[in-house]
Amino acid sequence: MRTTQSLLGKGLLGRSMDELRRRTGIAMKLEAVKGPLGPRPLYEFNTASSIRDCILMSDRLIGGSSQSNLDLVTESSSSSSSTIPASGSPKSYARFHGRISTSLPDDRPNIQRSGYAAFRTPDQSPTLFGRAVWDIDPYTYLALRIKSDGRSYFVNLQTEAVEPSDLHQHRLFAKYPGQWETIMIKWNDFVRTNHGFVVEPQAELLRQKVRTVGIGLTDRVEGPFELCIDRVWATNQVEGGAVVKPDESKLKNKKGQKIQW
Repeated sequence: MRTTQSLLGKGLLGRSMDELRRRTGIAMKLEAVKGPLGPRPLYEFNTASSIRDCILMSDRLIGGSSQSNLDLVTESSSSSSSTIPASGSPKSYARFHGRISTSLPDDRPNIQRSGYAAFRTPDQSPTLFGRAVWDIDPYTYLALRIKSDGRSYFVNLQTEAVEPSDLHQHRLFAKYPGQWETIMIKWNDFVRTNHGFVVEPQAELLRQKVRTVGIGLTDRVEGPFELCIDRVWATNQVEGGAVVKPDESKLKNKKGQKIQW
């Protein structure tokens, strides 16, 4: 599960050779017919470069006052860096933390809403085969190894959609706040949204062309937040965690009606 970051650090030829070997392995093992033999790593937050390359966002882009940070935590620093106990933690991981503020900028009266923070993985570097994307079509679940403070986070997916600002979203339901756990979400359960509202009619997630994975906090509850993340991957197996089966999301359509999953 430690191949993704090496791909990011290689040149065009190296990335292309790795992609060729991956495709050759799929063909040789008949995975296109029998299905994948194991999980597929998507992103691992275990090095300074993997975290530095991520895209960090908050309402400061529109003049808001929320603060967001994404830091590398290692075994030597975890006891002093994190407010969540480090028991059972991986050797290194990312800590997404900061403070949500709903205050509006005084000099921008057109801004009526603030109070969010988010991050996403970087755009993938191209290969000789074209723009790099994740083809997760052979897999049933997105899996995330996380430790949450229990706030209402969302998982955000970007694909090669017709509308670039579209996201596919799902609530990140943590069952054990303060503890490391594996969260598994069915790819088919993600909901297409645009600027925080559900888009109608819904369009199926473009599973062959997933660009990025991210996490956002948009509950607009003032105060500190902290979520730690180790890695994300695609899989067909329920691996040490329960599949998310929420009764109700916090997404709404443009009429203000709640969306049922």
